[in-house]
Amino acid sequence: MGGNFMSIKYKKISSSVIPNAVVEFRGNEKAYVLDALESTWISSVGKYVEMFERQFAQYHRVANAVTVSNGTCALHLALQALKIGHGDEVIVPNFTFAATANAVFHSGATPVLVDSYSDHWNIDPDEIVKVISSRTKAIIPVHLYGQPCDMEKILNIAKKNNLYVIEDAAEAHGAEICGRKVGSLGHIGCFSFYANKIITSGEGGMCITNTPELANRMCMLRDHGMNPQKRYWNDEVGFNYRMTNITAAIGLAQLEFIDEIIALRKMKADLYRELLEACPGVRLIMPAPFGRSVDWLQCVYFESEHFDQPNTIEDFILKLKKAGIDARRTFYPLDAMPPYVVCRRSGDLKNSHWFSSHGVALPLYPLLTEEEIHYIVSTVKAFLKEL
Repeated sequence: MGGNFMSIKYKKISSSVIPNAVVEFRGNEKAYVLDALESTWISSVGKYVEMFERQFAQYHRVANAVTVSNGTCALHLALQALKIGHGDEVIVPNFTFAATANAVFHSGATPVLVDSYSDHWNIDPDEIVKVISSRTKAIIPVHLYGQPCDMEKILNIAKKNNLYVIEDAAEAHGAEICGRKVGSLGHIGCFSFYANKIITSGEGGMCITNTPELANRMCMLRDHGMNPQKRYWNDEVGFNYRMTNITAAIGLAQLEFIDEIIALRKMKADLYRELLEACPGVRLIMPAPFGRSVDWLQCVYFESEHFDQPNTIEDFILKLKKAGIDARRTFYPLDAMPPYVVCRRSGDLKNSHWFSSHGVALPLYPLLTEEEIHYIVSTVKAFLKEL
């Protein structure tokens, strides 16, 4: 697999920047969009919305799928469908993208922040148990960066305490636990189709569930709370969270190639791991022990004590950008940001802080070449030696 690539070392391979993510259209995206345009059904009614929902549900082996306008709306809609609101608490990981907690705030409930495993960045079920109170109504485990959570423990905790489970699978399309796709194990699973996700529709999201009553309620709420049998009659205050037919056309075309996309991403991630696993000072999060992971971004953690200092990670990323590599930091811990200081939490959340301050998300996408991966790795190694 290597060829002469290792001779590249620190030489820039082109004048262009290697992006963090690149959208690739592999199949019927253009044809389906043109068909939707020619049909004149370009808003939230049209055959592609129905087809995308049906085939997404089939792929996940669930009874119902409900399209929405983005992944954050999916989370909010799930909370609203479960009637979670003011006075309630929802347990979320401290190490996640802010949308997870924002959706809880938008519902009127309060997020309760929980730490990660020390050797794995996903939510630690033992920490979940510590913060359950009489106000707790749900847990939102996040399958972060494509890695499945320990759903067996989480579901057992939820059952014992009569809690709902909303899976945030925004970054984990196609990941599995015991042969079941993530998103299909809890009461509702939520997905994002933002442009950098495993599959994309530009913007867009999806909720899946095996409970018809929840699916019907989500369909009603996403359409302003309108009664589906009595047009313009609102049973509740709802939202305009509908997906357009054009957006669904892109998503459907992407879904047709999802297994191929996942396989290509794995090939790139495997090469990263091969080149980095013996690198001094580099820590890799290997595939999750709780199921089959998918590779969203290639996260690398640096064990050097230099990264304990403020701004070291930002300086490192800036050097990578100057070398033509669009690296990103891993997510900030929620409790470090102003909106979330009011949240109750489990302990000092030190593991999520370590993952945040020591982590870099390197480019990963199907079109990324082996030559580019070798260049990225050699550049990272060179910069580490300069610390």
